[in-house]
Amino acid sequence: MSRQRSNRLTIVALGIVSLVVVVPIVAVLGYVIWHGIKAISWEFLTQPPRNGLREGGIMPAIVGTIILTFGTAIAAFPLGIAAAIYLAEYAGDNRLTRWVRLAIVNLAGVPSIVYGLFGLGAFVLFAGFGTSILAGSLTLGLLTLPVVISTSEEAILSVPQQFRTVSMSLGASKWQTIRFQVLPHAMPGIITGFILGLGRAAGETATILFTVAAVYLPQLPRSIFDQTMALPYHLYVIATQVPGMPLQLQYGTALVLLLIVLSLTLLASIVRSSMRRRREW
Repeated sequence: MSRQRSNRLTIVALGIVSLVVVVPIVAVLGYVIWHGIKAISWEFLTQPPRNGLREGGIMPAIVGTIILTFGTAIAAFPLGIAAAIYLAEYAGDNRLTRWVRLAIVNLAGVPSIVYGLFGLGAFVLFAGFGTSILAGSLTLGLLTLPVVISTSEEAILSVPQQFRTVSMSLGASKWQTIRFQVLPHAMPGIITGFILGLGRAAGETATILFTVAAVYLPQLPRSIFDQTMALPYHLYVIATQVPGMPLQLQYGTALVLLLIVLSLTLLASIVRSSMRRRREW
């Protein structure tokens, strides 16, 4: 078999595999959009639920999801970046750091229900935060942390070593080199991984089930110690716990949640492309 024919067969096989993966995703998105777009209206996006969640809108759930996403960012970003800097720049290549990296990778695959149970025990009960935005944000921050650390470390390690060598040869300290040379060039990868991690946190149900989510709240939360509604849990409740729930409202809620997650993914792509265009290498 000639090399040209082999390349053609490889391209065809990869195209078929891509279609097998992409077509079901597009079909699911199309199905949700087709059934959910009918529910989207100004009232649906700006009013609270009524009549046992069967009427009205999902405004408290949208606001709660946004609040939890910001809380997750505050909880995960500083600690994740600090851990990535330490592992990439300060920690030596020894058995301990290899075990730490392995633990981080394994934590990224832990089911979210486990994080929810941990958050219940650590933050809701032991720390005394109760079922609150604070407990939920900290739990979601732990859920997102392994992804943030892994992607940030990879982005930092991808910066050429010459940048560090030249900076330190000119008299800069190690921290000055990291701050002014390494981090600016690693930032596209760091921000991309961080935003994608937030997208995962925004769609979690099991984690917030034990730590923050409420079935129905007539008012928006006023402090970080209040409960809040959230779109993933609200969708679970109206799809499984409310008899006679209009199917249109279920798909409308799912569509709004999908749009939030897809918006975060799109934002990550835009930020990465924009920052990479300004990269010097």
